[in-house]
Amino acid sequence: MRKLSAAAVAMVLAIALYFTLFWGFEALRMLTSPTYGLEEVWRSQFVFAIGHYLSLTPIGLIKLAAFFATLKLAVAAICAVHIADRFRSLVGGKADAGILEAGLLLIVVISILSVGPAVWSKNAELVREYALQLLLAGTAAGLCILERTYQGAPVEAADGTVRMTPQGATWFSPWR
Repeated sequence: MRKLSAAAVAMVLAIALYFTLFWGFEALRMLTSPTYGLEEVWRSQFVFAIGHYLSLTPIGLIKLAAFFATLKLAVAAICAVHIADRFRSLVGGKADAGILEAGLLLIVVISILSVGPAVWSKNAELVREYALQLLLAGTAAGLCILERTYQGAPVEAADGTVRMTPQGATWFSPWR
């Protein structure tokens, strides 16, 4: 079982590194652009779609694009903090996956908001990209849950056997 947990940690680290690099570079590209990435119409069509639903003016669209770029940069920073926390836990201590789970929640929300307009415009390339990001975020969240279950504390049962329980929970046994 320990090999599965080490593999889960390695996968979570790889996914966090992916989002750190790709979303970080995309956010920096958007934030350094004079129009916050709106000049690339196919990549920013979710900003135009959300702006249409909210009846935003051109200045409102630029502010919305800057907001999404800042969110992507925040997600990249959260993933980088998690990677640093994992490397710190190798020296001593325990890594906290709660930070990464908050970042993964942001990834899921942004990906769902982004994939809708790509589906409506029948842009298969963007749908594939955002679906992959959604799948990676879901996989990382599932692996964080799996890792948390394997970090249970040993509990001695009534018959003298020691069992591992998730997060110190006691086993339910109605026939005792």
